[in-house]
Amino acid sequence: MEMRSFGNTGLYVGALGFGAAEIGFEHTDDPTVDTLLGAAQDVGINVIDTAAMYHDSEEKLGRALQGRRNQFLLFTKCGRCLPPRTSLTGFWLRARRKLRRARGRGDECERLDWHPSALEWSIEQSLRRLKTDRIDLIQLHSCSEETLHRGEVIEVLQCARQAGKVLHIGYCGDGAAACYAIRCGQFEAVEMSINVADQQALDLALPLAHRYGVGVIAKRPIANGLWRNTRRPERSKDHAYWERLRELHYDSLHSGCDFATALRFTLSVTGVHTAIVGTTNPVHLRKNAECSEAGPLNGGQLNVIRTQWKRTARPDWVGQM
Repeated sequence: MEMRSFGNTGLYVGALGFGAAEIGFEHTDDPTVDTLLGAAQDVGINVIDTAAMYHDSEEKLGRALQGRRNQFLLFTKCGRCLPPRTSLTGFWLRARRKLRRARGRGDECERLDWHPSALEWSIEQSLRRLKTDRIDLIQLHSCSEETLHRGEVIEVLQCARQAGKVLHIGYCGDGAAACYAIRCGQFEAVEMSINVADQQALDLALPLAHRYGVGVIAKRPIANGLWRNTRRPERSKDHAYWERLRELHYDSLHSGCDFATALRFTLSVTGVHTAIVGTTNPVHLRKNAECSEAGPLNGGQLNVIRTQWKRTARPDWVGQM
C-alpha cells in the first residue's frame, strides 16, 4: 500500500482507506466486520472512516478493534446525530429550544444537532462506542458554511483536541463550505467528494488544500459504481451521479476494468491523500487494494476523463454532500 503524507498533520495514510458506513447501514454481523479489518490489515490499509450517524458502525468497530486499535487511524465525524430525548443532553436541548420559541426567540443554530452541547455529547459517545481513549481525526459532518462562520462548532473540536480526546480536527463537506473550512485555517483535514462524476473540487477546493497544507480525504471515490445501472437508482442521493454519468459516457467505464479505472482516477488526482471505499465484502476490499497497487492512470487516460468532464459538466454539477 502506498503511504502518503497527510497534509501538515504528521500522519502517514494509506492511499486506500476503509469506509465503515455500510457495515452500519447494512447490518453487517460482527464476524464479517472482524474479517474485513483483518483483510484491511493484510493489504496495508491504516485508515478507517466512520461517523456517529452511521447507525451502529462505531459500536461494531469498537468491538472488532480490540487488540489491534493501534494498527489503524480512526477517523469519525460529529453532527447530524441528535442526542435522544432520553439523554440529559437531548432533553435539555429540546427544552431549551421550546422555551426560546415560546419567548419569540429564534433557534440558536441551523439544527439542534449542531448545537455545541450536542457536538460535545457526540464526541464523548464516539469515544465510548469505539472503545478508545482518543480519536485520530474528528470532523464536522457537513454543516453549512453559515454554521462554520459562527465559530462555536469549531471551538468544540478545538477543546476536544486540547483535552487529548482527539488528535486532529477536520471538516467533511463540499463546495463553498469546504473552501471556507480550508481558508479559515482552523482545520487540519477536509473530506470531500472526488470521483469521475464529481470533479468540482479539483478546480476549487483541492488547490486551496494544497496551499494551506490540509490533508485531503476523497469520499465516494468510485461514484458508487452507478455507470453500471441501466435504470434510475432507487436512492434519491444516487440520482445526480447516475444522470451525470449518462451524459459523460466515459468509454473507459464500459470495459472489464471499469471499477479499477474509476478508483485509480481518484487516486491519481494530485492532492488526494487517501480515498475511502466502503464495502461489506472482504473479497471486494482486497480487489480494491489490488486496483490501488496498480498505481495512477497514465497521463493520457487521466486527461481523457478530465477533458470529457470539462466539456460536459454544467455549472450546477456541484460537489455532492
